[in-house]
Amino acid sequence: MAIVTTIRKVNDDLIKRAQKIADFLKIKYVPRDKAGISKLKERYNTDIVLIVKQDSLILDLPEGEMFFHPNMAQVRVKRLRYGGNDNMLDAMQVEKGMRILDCTLGFAADAIVSSYGVGEKGKVVGLEINPLISLVVKEGLKTYLPTNYDLKSAMDNIEVINQDYLSYLKAQPDNSFDIVYFDPMFRHALLDSKNLSPLRQLADNDPVSLEAINEAKRVAKYRVVFKENSRSLEFARLGFEKICGGKYAPIHYGVIELNKDL
Repeated sequence: MAIVTTIRKVNDDLIKRAQKIADFLKIKYVPRDKAGISKLKERYNTDIVLIVKQDSLILDLPEGEMFFHPNMAQVRVKRLRYGGNDNMLDAMQVEKGMRILDCTLGFAADAIVSSYGVGEKGKVVGLEINPLISLVVKEGLKTYLPTNYDLKSAMDNIEVINQDYLSYLKAQPDNSFDIVYFDPMFRHALLDSKNLSPLRQLADNDPVSLEAINEAKRVAKYRVVFKENSRSLEFARLGFEKICGGKYAPIHYGVIELNKDL
């Protein structure tokens, strides 16, 4: 079980914030008392500590620290701003004003790019099953200050929901989103994804089910998009016959076109 604490330099407001977060997560708050994080882990027999700062949250895990940062989303949005393309948005065939459901939010890099793609009149809803990741990302999207308005606007237009995607999809009306997107890729180690190692400790490792894909096909108006390792057999298992991505690209996108007469 995780615990919540603060940074060493603390005040009453920070303590109250940490206690409020602990109550929300239904986990134990412990005073820092200038103790090291390793000492707190030993004292409370845990490997996971959520550290509350004035303007951010840090998850201390056995494989390293995890905190919100837009990372590659910054680079991708910058490329788009200067007229470049993005393989994910191309696979999605994103248009301004669309509603996108990101079923596997993680640290929201793809959701930020999707949000930029749909613009201020569109909407991205991101589902994250792990409550710790969900809270760190939700707070980070609010408090992180990027260097340009477009990135900030994209981050502001993401709604984070702490829920598993199957139960959420089952509760949605038919055709309630334009695109439903899955990215279970962080279950698999890639050479260029060492920064995701701490995230994998908390990630949902279950493969996407056919039931979830079928629900996604009901909920989406236009298409279901699935991101995976280019060598993955998941595309075939889940019925994705249209595959987008370069011949030598490490990442491909499976697309199910729904062609609904709405």
